[in-house]
Amino acid sequence: MSASPSPSVAPAGSAGADVLRPLLGRPIPAVMGVLNVTPDSFSDGGEFIAPEQALERARAMISAGADIIDIGAESTRPYTGARPVTADDELTRLKPVLAAVVALGVPVSIDSMKAEVVAFALDQGATIANDVWGLHRDPAMAPLVAAKGVPVIVMHNRDKADPAIDIIADMKAFFQRSLDIAAQAGIARDKIVLDPGIGFGKTAEQSMIALARLNEFDMFGLPILVGASRKRFIASVSPSEPKERLAGSIAAHLVAAQRGAKIIRTHDVADTLQALRVAHAIESKQ
Repeated sequence: MSASPSPSVAPAGSAGADVLRPLLGRPIPAVMGVLNVTPDSFSDGGEFIAPEQALERARAMISAGADIIDIGAESTRPYTGARPVTADDELTRLKPVLAAVVALGVPVSIDSMKAEVVAFALDQGATIANDVWGLHRDPAMAPLVAAKGVPVIVMHNRDKADPAIDIIADMKAFFQRSLDIAAQAGIARDKIVLDPGIGFGKTAEQSMIALARLNEFDMFGLPILVGASRKRFIASVSPSEPKERLAGSIAAHLVAAQRGAKIIRTHDVADTLQALRVAHAIESKQ
């Protein structure tokens, strides 16, 4: 099932090469904790931009049971109002805190669409690349990931939502293009995780359709990551502000787990992990 490796692919055993394997084989999804070192993220912008606050947040999520810390230094808020930043801006935010987060001993993923930023983070010890544009935006991203031999999360995205389209068909086509780009670069197929991009380039209805039909992406034979945490589609069902959406986030993540998601990305690690554990315990009694 793996694409033929190119000469640039790092050999087995390279940093981060197999970091996801033990997590993906567990009976409940791995939990990825969100660490935004940004001033404008939709849910917690500015709260953890100071290095000491970011590090404390990472420690707290690890103590709560996070399996992965996902650190991002550019808001990719899934609606409107995100302000694009340069690679230098991202690096300025990451440099004071990244090495200290890596030193906590939990796998770290770097949430960036810029190969320059991802390269820096991987050199600092991050072990997963998380590209919110699914290898489509920066032509240097796929070759970098191939050369480093690390897992990559490829997320579905669109410049804007279009309520008229068949969102599942659009996602399948997007993922196939991502996989083609990955294969051409020499990224081993078993290093790829798919993310439906809940809230990104989708209406609230389309985000719920993506969750409801998540198992249709089983056609790719790859693990799925779902990050529905605090997303606005929840407010379309039950009006609420981002930090008032814990229950809705957990509901969405339990649905995702039931439909086969292997990684759950969340702001609320302890509550999400408790819900996943209890749901699994109940289901195991059948």
